[in-house]
Amino acid sequence: MKSNSSLSKLIPVMLCFFAMGFVDLVGIASNYVKADLGLTDSQANIFPSLVFFWFLIFSVPTGMLMSRIGQKKTVLLSLVVTFASLLLPVFGDSYMLMLLSFSLLGIGNALMQTSLNPLLSNIVRGDRLASSLTFGQFIKAIASFLAPYIAMWGATQAIPSFGMGWRVLFPIYMVIAVIAVLLLGQTQIAEEKEEGKPSTFGQCLALLGKPFILLSFIGIMCHVGIDVGTNTTAPKILMERLGMGLDDAAFATSLYFIFRTAGCFTGSFILRKMNAKSFFAISSFLMLIAMIGLFAFHSKTTIYICIALIGFGNSNIFSIVFSQALLYMPGKKNEVSGLMIMGLFGGTVFPLAMGLASDAVGQSGAVAVMTVGVLYLLYYTLKIKK
Repeated sequence: MKSNSSLSKLIPVMLCFFAMGFVDLVGIASNYVKADLGLTDSQANIFPSLVFFWFLIFSVPTGMLMSRIGQKKTVLLSLVVTFASLLLPVFGDSYMLMLLSFSLLGIGNALMQTSLNPLLSNIVRGDRLASSLTFGQFIKAIASFLAPYIAMWGATQAIPSFGMGWRVLFPIYMVIAVIAVLLLGQTQIAEEKEEGKPSTFGQCLALLGKPFILLSFIGIMCHVGIDVGTNTTAPKILMERLGMGLDDAAFATSLYFIFRTAGCFTGSFILRKMNAKSFFAISSFLMLIAMIGLFAFHSKTTIYICIALIGFGNSNIFSIVFSQALLYMPGKKNEVSGLMIMGLFGGTVFPLAMGLASDAVGQSGAVAVMTVGVLYLLYYTLKIKK
């Protein structure tokens, strides 16, 4: 009976992980907005940067909010904000409208990522947490790799997409957000009480004074920087080096998420058998090989292989870093969760730096920025407990 009860709670939580993946539509969407409005790389990269900017502002306050209203209510609030963000593009794709939509998408995702991961820890505990978080990332990745396909379908099939073109992606995901709200709203989840009084904003930030928490925070920044960077840059590499059109090059984003999805799925089983440190090292090394390949080779097949390696390698980084941080300070998981999700601000820093680098020297400059993140993750491997 207990396993059936846990499963009934896991299903709505995993649907929320699917909704969490909506944030990754920003990569392909920014490419379409760039084409529609004739923007430069630097201008187009403002969109993913803006989405992840809100993680810097809202993550720690969300950790404090969770301590007062609970994790489940915070997740529900995040889904409502996400619904609003997906509603706006139904009315058009002007620059200001898309800026507002992506801002709300970032705010909703900051609320969701901060609260959903610790909510899962009330259902799955101990050593199984990392593999369960990875499975959640697998569900999230399904939404991520479907987004380019839905956008491409909308862009090339004008009648079925009701004249919205690639923007048909938004109402489709909006309906799923509503279903997630309804299912989670009627699910009872007992939440663990935190030790002592809820922390203040200053006390939350003070946790960065603990070396391992700070290293994990930077690790999250690098993970999401590589993630958003590949999501956004992969089509541009094909367009620059092979002269492909956007609709064809958009497959590179789907390829990344296909292998990231496969990596999450297999990782949820591998992490039950292999220690986190070894698996993290293998994952980081695969990404390093891929970055070297993107510098050295220019054939379509090799570029696709490198993108696939980045997707597979980056698929389990977040789960391992996040679970390591939670297990390091289990009595302060709301605060630690807020800090780790604030690290998703790397999704702002990396695209901005990559946009400037690519405007200056081409897409190889963007690859160089991501390589810095990969090298840091290799260093972080040394700090992980087996």
